[in-house]
Amino acid sequence: MSKRFFIILMIMAFAIFTTVAFAQEEVVEETTSEEISAEGTAVDEIAEEEAFEESPQSGGMEMFARKIVGSGLVDLFIQGGFVMYPMLLLLIWGIATIIWKIISLSYAKVNLKEFLDKIVPLVESKKYNDAIKLCEETKGPVAAIMHLGLLKVDKGIEAVEKAIENAGVIEMAFLEKGFIPLSTTINLAPMFGFFGTIVGMIRAFRDIAAAGEVEPTIVANGIEIALITTAAGLAIAIPMQFFNNMFLGMVDGLVMDMQRGSEKLVETLVENK
Repeated sequence: MSKRFFIILMIMAFAIFTTVAFAQEEVVEETTSEEISAEGTAVDEIAEEEAFEESPQSGGMEMFARKIVGSGLVDLFIQGGFVMYPMLLLLIWGIATIIWKIISLSYAKVNLKEFLDKIVPLVESKKYNDAIKLCEETKGPVAAIMHLGLLKVDKGIEAVEKAIENAGVIEMAFLEKGFIPLSTTINLAPMFGFFGTIVGMIRAFRDIAAAGEVEPTIVANGIEIALITTAAGLAIAIPMQFFNNMFLGMVDGLVMDMQRGSEKLVETLVENK
């Protein structure tokens, strides 16, 4: 089920990314048409705008993007320039990772007390086959490590402890999946934002040099790019950091359950050997 959610999300994200790309091209065309019409008559300008609004691309791709993510976000994305594209990819990657991580950690969580109440009596009565079957039918890493431990019960306590240790390493590797994409997004999004800030300031100073004087209207576009990209980078990194910390807490809870479950199993086996 998690794979299906991941695939669906990536398809939707790709559609949004493509839509916004088309939207950017259309806004550039609109700006060009407005500049040309400004040199002509007011009637020509109105005709240009009406033609643009009625064009198939404007009514389809751009309007779809505006309905999905909102006109304000699409406008900010376009105004931010090319730096917004890698940040959009990071956002898609981060959201996909968050959804997959929520599903996987929710699947891994199990009520430890209820599970131990079922499996401990079976181990005490040495019904190991029934205990193994119960572990196979129970989701999560706790049942997985106890399952591998019970498979070695006929070889002694040391073999059980070794099997549990090895299984714990494997389950920990699974639980830690997804943190690298989140960390990458958290680190790179602000960097791209600051990069956009530099690009915007370069543009502002270039416009000043071209005009030969300093006026707010001359540097407005460059400063706008700088502020939009910086804000976008932080807006991506902040929620990603929140979810990253939340997932770390959930993983710590699962690790504690694994530790308590394995200790209880070994303790029960020692007492009833």
